[in-house]
Amino acid sequence: MFTGIISKTAKVKNIKPQGDSFVVEISNNLGKIKLGESISVNGVCSTIKKLASSKDGAGKNISFEYMPETLKLSNLAFLKKGDMVNIEQSMRMGDKFDGHIVLGHIDGKGEILDIKKEGNSQAFNIKIPARELKKFLVYKGSVAVEGISLTVAKVLRDSFVVKIIPYTLKYTNLQSKKKGDKVNLEFDILAKYANASKK
Repeated sequence: MFTGIISKTAKVKNIKPQGDSFVVEISNNLGKIKLGESISVNGVCSTIKKLASSKDGAGKNISFEYMPETLKLSNLAFLKKGDMVNIEQSMRMGDKFDGHIVLGHIDGKGEILDIKKEGNSQAFNIKIPARELKKFLVYKGSVAVEGISLTVAKVLRDSFVVKIIPYTLKYTNLQSKKKGDKVNLEFDILAKYANASKK
């Protein structure tokens, strides 16, 4: 489980398609970690497959392997060498809960329809990938975009708006996003349970 509070960003060091799977290697900015540990990469719950020394002496590189289903639902297949990714370690007992419950199970890819400056923030208008997912969005509710815990500012017919404060923009990969880019979306698990109970 994660909180959607991004602790670090990392650069993609290498990408290796291997048959149906897809191996992504990133720089390690997390310090002490171990094989098999769960890390959120752009909101995707990812298992550390390999740890290797980095050539620049900056510690370790981390490798993750992704299967076709994950690549279908997320934007990881679009990653390129040098791209910045958001990373967050899973919660530990006693950790402070600053965001909302994020499982790392991506519901789909949203498309950035527009980015507008509003005061000191940036308003991202994001297309909902499937009509049936709209029921999980409510005004002032929670949504994870690229693994970032955000508040829904507006729900439109086929999209929703989140407003990004300067701190979040500076310390996440949203700083490099532009109109037309695909972003990973995970809708609030509490909203999913609430809708499931109505059936």
